[in-house]
Amino acid sequence: MKSSALRRTVARAAAVLATAMAVAVTAAPLTGTAQAHDAVSGSLSFSGEPGEFVSDGQSHQYTAGATEMFDVSGPTNENSVGVTVVTTEGKRWFLHMAAPDGQKLTDGATFTGASRWPYAQPEDPELQFSETDRSCDTGTGSFTISHIAYGPYGYIRELDATFEQYCNGSTLPLRGEVHARTAEPPAELAVGLNLDTTGKIDTRTGQITVGGTVTCNKPARITLAGNADQTQKRATPAGGYEEQVVNCTPGAPVPWTVSFASTEPGTTFQPGTATVRGIGRADDRDYPVTVDTGYKTAEVTLVKS
Repeated sequence: MKSSALRRTVARAAAVLATAMAVAVTAAPLTGTAQAHDAVSGSLSFSGEPGEFVSDGQSHQYTAGATEMFDVSGPTNENSVGVTVVTTEGKRWFLHMAAPDGQKLTDGATFTGASRWPYAQPEDPELQFSETDRSCDTGTGSFTISHIAYGPYGYIRELDATFEQYCNGSTLPLRGEVHARTAEPPAELAVGLNLDTTGKIDTRTGQITVGGTVTCNKPARITLAGNADQTQKRATPAGGYEEQVVNCTPGAPVPWTVSFASTEPGTTFQPGTATVRGIGRADDRDYPVTVDTGYKTAEVTLVKS
């Protein structure tokens, strides 16, 4: 009976930890989310024949550093790229190029038969070039990725591409090219968790206080979750914690503690050895990803506070 009770207690404790971390994952940014970064150098140029709608038959060139915005964005799966340019006059130009679903944009790749969302099918490439007041209802075209270089998680470091678009069934083309270089990508977030091997217990309430340290290579808001159980002669108390937030700064381990009591009916922690488990997760402020510390386990000696 005692063995069965212990297994049930440990299973419930593990479920608490798993549920807490599932909530953290649900709240985290999607790993496919596009990320935008300023171009430190580059240009967007295009021209259209007389009567072409989007360009109004004019030629334009915009240079990074001489505009209000020159952003390059891409998702973590390296499937597409977006370029947004806002001129000093307030015009917003937007270029979107995407490979068919499941494919990546790579050096030298040419895509024909492109159309704009939502008309493009999963097997089709996508192309859209527009300005706030000049956008196609439908459009077709092609584009070539002459060169593209990535950093972590789809961060677009370098881009050279040409494109050709036909708006609303017109036979008049708009042709353009884009060149962009962004800053060196930030470091990927790395976080660590350590559990102390000594904890405290308030024998009046049975509440225990355990803790440890977290580490990070850049500022991060680490959310901790975990549990503890203790094997006694006639009972197996167990409890847990979640949503324990530690603001981590790099340079030295950051201490943390958490207090809780047993949630097993009729049980209470006692001085002695208990098993403590924990994990931490944090959103990378530079990339649309969440990283974790990995699960940690420690045998902790509980002493009277």
